Amino acid sequence: MMTRPGGLEGLIVVEPKVFRDDRGFFLEPYHAPRYKASGIDVDFVQDNHSVSSFGVVRGLHFQTSPGQAKLIRCTRGKIWDVVVDIRPSSPSFGKWWAEELNAELHNQLFIPIGFAHGFCVLSEIAEVMYKCSSVYDPKTESGIAWDDPEIQVAWPVKDPIISARDQGNQSFNEFRAKVI
Repeated sequence: MMTRPGGLEGLIVVEPKVFRDDRGFFLEPYHAPRYKASGIDVDFVQDNHSVSSFGVVRGLHFQTSPGQAKLIRCTRGKIWDVVVDIRPSSPSFGKWWAEELNAELHNQLFIPIGFAHGFCVLSEIAEVMYKCSSVYDPKTESGIAWDDPEIQVAWPVKDPIISARDQGNQSFNEFRAKVI
């Protein structure tokens, strides 16, 4: 397994070792002691799995309390995974960064607490699986508008497919007014 820093403080890109032969491949998508040694020292308590078609944008989601660290991977197809720093004391507060995750590379993105998360499907179909550090709680669920004009995420699709829920997410300005 190799890791490298993501584009904002705290993010870690994971490139697991994949053993390939004529039968297929084998990898360990999570190995707690190795991940801990690489800076991912989190007790994951929930796994999530989504399937989406080309052009779907999901996000930008987060849990307010206690927050959720996530370990994201794309198990089929490819996605453009986006994070926004929502830590008010961070020098990159309000900044975004993205990494393409795909099933061929098996790469992953670790997102600590303090980031909003979303993704855009770049393949015909994508399956996304991710681990979370806290159990989903609808009372602390929140989001920021995927197309917020202040954040200006450069989504790589022209006509994204957005859920009604995500169309109603707050602006970054509204979020900032609550936390500062």
